[in-house]
Amino acid sequence: MQALRFDKGDGLLPAIVQDHRTNEVLMVAYINEEAWQKTLATGKAHYWSRSRNKLWLKGESSNHVQLVKEILVDCDEDTVIYRVEQLGGAACHKGYRSCFFRRVAGDDLVIKEAPVFDPGEVYKK
Repeated sequence: MQALRFDKGDGLLPAIVQDHRTNEVLMVAYINEEAWQKTLATGKAHYWSRSRNKLWLKGESSNHVQLVKEILVDCDEDTVIYRVEQLGGAACHKGYRSCFFRRVAGDDLVIKEAPVFDPGEVYKK
């Protein structure tokens, strides 16, 4: 397989994550080459956390794992789309199914759906 162009994004490339059945965009994250290889090897979505500066398996603390059903690569080989089965019903760490749970309404952001889980309960330390 031809490699992705990690050199174009200073080692990080965007990964758009969609529900494989509904096409709903669940989240956008970043991958480095290690996350890419882990995803290909395991079939579970791995990302590079820019805030924690480390590799992470989506769902490692919440159990809301993403099973990769299909991967699409753009024409420049510097962006991917992971089409996934989202286990646990939510992709967003704030408890919503999608990280895109708000819409713009004039000058406001309005929440457009109910949360699936309580992050305070799921991410207890």
